[in-house]
Amino acid sequence: MMAQALPALGGIGLFLLGMKIMTDALREAAGAGLRRLLARFTTTPLRGVASGALTTAVIQSSSATTVMTVGFVGAGLLSFPHALGVIYGANIGTTVTGWIVSLVGFKLRLGTVAMGLLFMASLALLLTEGRMARLGRIAAGFSLLFIGLDMMQDSMSGAGGWLHPDRMPGDGIGGVLVMAFVGLAMTVVMQSSSAAVAVVLVLLDSGALTLMHAAAAVIGMNLGTTFTALLAVLGGSRAMQQTAAANLLFNFGTMLIAFPLLMISAGTLQDIAMRTGADTALVLFHTAFNLLGTAVFLPFTDRFAGLVARLLPEPSATTPPELDDRLLSDEGAAMQAAHSVLHWAARDVLNAYSAALGPDRDLRRLSALEPRVVPVLDQLKDYLARIVLPRDKPDEAATYAALMHQVDHLTRLLEQSSRRSFIPILTARPVTLRPVRWFARCMSPEKDLSLFGIGTRLARMSGVIDGRFRRQRRALLLGEHAGIYSVQDTFDTTDAMRWLARIMHNVQRLGEYDQTVQNKLGRTDMPAPQS
Repeated sequence: MMAQALPALGGIGLFLLGMKIMTDALREAAGAGLRRLLARFTTTPLRGVASGALTTAVIQSSSATTVMTVGFVGAGLLSFPHALGVIYGANIGTTVTGWIVSLVGFKLRLGTVAMGLLFMASLALLLTEGRMARLGRIAAGFSLLFIGLDMMQDSMSGAGGWLHPDRMPGDGIGGVLVMAFVGLAMTVVMQSSSAAVAVVLVLLDSGALTLMHAAAAVIGMNLGTTFTALLAVLGGSRAMQQTAAANLLFNFGTMLIAFPLLMISAGTLQDIAMRTGADTALVLFHTAFNLLGTAVFLPFTDRFAGLVARLLPEPSATTPPELDDRLLSDEGAAMQAAHSVLHWAARDVLNAYSAALGPDRDLRRLSALEPRVVPVLDQLKDYLARIVLPRDKPDEAATYAALMHQVDHLTRLLEQSSRRSFIPILTARPVTLRPVRWFARCMSPEKDLSLFGIGTRLARMSGVIDGRFRRQRRALLLGEHAGIYSVQDTFDTTDAMRWLARIMHNVQRLGEYDQTVQNKLGRTDMPAPQS
């Protein structure tokens, strides 16, 4: 028995290692595209299902997709209801691994061929860099996966001798529940439902498990995969906790749907197993109950989101998005999180200037900016400093540079907010009052303009405003010479106009760089700011 157990454990280890290497490499290769897919295409729960299924099928890990989604919600990149669609889709996408194992791994036995592929992949890893090295890692992970699968099959071929029926629970409700718990425990230990499904498929193929036992174990695995996301939100924002809780509740609901489906369709599954093989019948059942669970939950997504929000209410709607350290492993996702926080801070600053320069001259928000926004910017600067940029991605470097410029211009706006004494001077003269009021309306949340929209309007009007200010300065100098204005009035008004011009310049540049960041990150659908 020990002679069988050790190679079996080694095979499972190789499968897990191959899955890890392949998943990380695929995620890195498709990183920017997947981020754009999740941030742009996930505009409805139904589209979220499609993007979640596709993402999971590409990176071969529902846990990775779920954790990525949880992080994106915490960073403000996805709304909570839209993230639910991604979670639904991830359950569908994770069944692709079972199909690959069943249709390719069992039918073709690629372990021997994979040895040669592993040699080529190793050469690519040792002798190349960049894209070719990444392809080598994908191929190496793919090879290890099938080598491990072959080892599991060979070592477990006699498992039916010691896992005979009298040692296993029956096929009734009690036995099904026991096997579901076994499947759950396997997934929690392995941290991979795909690997756990592969082990169950191997045991089913060797005759050690009946189809009912294997199906029950797969049902438990769906719930076990939620523990990775639960671990990922420890210390996270409330939005992240809501997403992880929704993932747990959805998978629990799907499990409750799957048990009656298994009992009702037991005879049909046996017929399918007789015609196509037990492994194909199991993967078909796995896919069917995940599709059914999605079909049941999808029409009620908004109500489901409301239920979770009531169970875990948001503490405050005015807090900035979460800067999650777990996103630092993906520089693009980390920069998207940084951009969300910067966008929040920029809107707070611009709204405060709008209130102060508007007709009501409400200086309260401008006075409160430093204690409110400076700590957020300090955290943002520290977060940006910890992002590691790859050398072979110039677009990422350009995005990072644009973000740094935005932080710099926002810092200058905060420093300029302390010169509030200039506001009464500017609003006392009609010639400066008009550009002041126009600028305040541009930044008002009621105008519903993006940062880039505000920057574009300022760029169009900057020449007109500069000309107006130059003429006013000349008029002040002439008036002072004629005794109409005092020297102090002339200096105060000139300094006030220069102060406003600098603020307008910083806001304009903030908007211009924001367009660069959005284009590079694929976030042209960034929502208009709110107060």
